[in-house]
Amino acid sequence: MLAAMDFNEIYRLSGPCGIVLIILGIIAIFLMIYGLSYTTLVWREFKRDFLDEQDAKKRCLREYNGKNPFIMMIRDIIATHSKHSDDLRTEIGYLFYGQFNSVLNIISILKLISVISPLLGLLGTVLGMLDIFRVIAQDAAPSPTLLAGGIWQALVTTVMGLVVAIPSLVAYYLFSLRMKGFHMEAIEHCYRVLEAVKHIDAHEEAKEEGKEQAKTKEQTFSNGNC
Repeated sequence: MLAAMDFNEIYRLSGPCGIVLIILGIIAIFLMIYGLSYTTLVWREFKRDFLDEQDAKKRCLREYNGKNPFIMMIRDIIATHSKHSDDLRTEIGYLFYGQFNSVLNIISILKLISVISPLLGLLGTVLGMLDIFRVIAQDAAPSPTLLAGGIWQALVTTVMGLVVAIPSLVAYYLFSLRMKGFHMEAIEHCYRVLEAVKHIDAHEEAKEEGKEQAKTKEQTFSNGNC
């Protein structure tokens, strides 16, 4: 009952546009917290499990079965480009979008909220002004209380729209910059890992060739003795 009364009071003070703006604000806050937590944990785990690892063979991570999008992306790059490097940046971009799809969707939604919120605030302002003119048209000497209510709704929705839009726009640009940084880090580390993999593969091939040559010489020596 109390919740219904509170909702009715909020609706009376802010109108339908205000209710929508409150919902958008809650969604924006949730997306900001989720996006910030996710990207922070992903980068921290990547630094712990990959950047701080000095063993080149472990850094290749061919058998990695975790969920870190950075490491999964590098693992896929190794699997597809360990023998060649054609269109590597395109492949990294494709994998990056797939692994960080949830964060990129958050960025798009935040941008949409930052655009819609001022428009909803403006719509609420127009609706409030319409109420004022309706009251004036119906009553030659309208009650100041009724006029104040319409003016309040007209002003409060504009303020609410800006309050929702400004943080959403700031978060959009901050997350965009962070994802650009992640993309550059992904490109750099993919190139580094590919070089390490090629070096390891060349070393292993040289060892195999040495074993084959030694085996051939041993067979030749044995045949000569016979």
